[in-house]
Amino acid sequence: MRSCEEIRLSIRQESWRVDGVFAIARGAQTIADLVVVELRSSGNLGHGECEPQDFYGESVESVIAQIESVRPRIEAGISRDELLECLPPGAARNAVDCAMWDLEAKCGGRSAWQIAGLPPRTVVTDFSLSLDTPEAMHRRALRYRDWPILKIKLGGGEVDVERVRAVREAAPNARLTADANESWTIAQLERDAPVLRTLGVELIEQPLPAKADAPLRGYQPEIPLCADEACHTRASLDRIQGLYQFVNIKLDKTGGLTEALALANEARARGLRLMVGCMTGTSLATAPALLVATLAEYVDLDGPLLLAEDRDPPVPYAGGVISPAPPALWG
Repeated sequence: MRSCEEIRLSIRQESWRVDGVFAIARGAQTIADLVVVELRSSGNLGHGECEPQDFYGESVESVIAQIESVRPRIEAGISRDELLECLPPGAARNAVDCAMWDLEAKCGGRSAWQIAGLPPRTVVTDFSLSLDTPEAMHRRALRYRDWPILKIKLGGGEVDVERVRAVREAAPNARLTADANESWTIAQLERDAPVLRTLGVELIEQPLPAKADAPLRGYQPEIPLCADEACHTRASLDRIQGLYQFVNIKLDKTGGLTEALALANEARARGLRLMVGCMTGTSLATAPALLVATLAEYVDLDGPLLLAEDRDPPVPYAGGVISPAPPALWG
């Protein structure tokens, strides 16, 4: 950011239609309400996007207010490291941080990949199957049976095994992961995990509520467990150590790419393995997350595929393979 001249900040709200309905254990979504940040300097324009989450106490209005509260510092050319100190983790900081990466790349004539010291490459993403009846999830899985890996949204109760079984019957060759979004108990985990293992499920995300996951200490997992709601930033790592084998890094949780990369490095140093995830954002949200995705074993960056439309130009998707974003989009 220091290589740029005077910076001007603009913020706007955008609403994007979901392709049908996307449901998880906490509820269903038909619209993705996003906040987009633009930073202009030296004839260059940097973009960042976030999706405020009610579940984390965020709204479009609160996110915009957070960003406005630090407008003078942003326009004065604050660094990305300084941004970590003046905004808390969450959606607001993510949009600003990603816009700063984009602007830094454009002002400096280097790609975001070069700034991060990472070689650009393709990654394979899963496709998420919205929570529904086993019959409906079977029909949906038939459409994506050739996708390399499917992520099955679960909602608690005895029907979850039937949901997985229905997907497995529809997509016999796909790799499978499952995401309970905090809807299980330790009893359900102990009961269902052995069955899901026989059905080929490789990973279970956030089976227990993040604030009530202590029973996982001492639990010997049939299938590796991934912390999602339980892990936001590096500050989460001490508490979750020994409870999970993976962490799901999402830029809207970490508060941007800067913290996401730092979290990835520290998590791996502690022996934790990585998944990279997303909210229901456009390709503008996916583009920076791809840098972290190159460090991860599991990638869940299907947000643009869940929308009725995407940005132009989009991040390129081809049968589950994502290529780096075109510079006209980001980075």
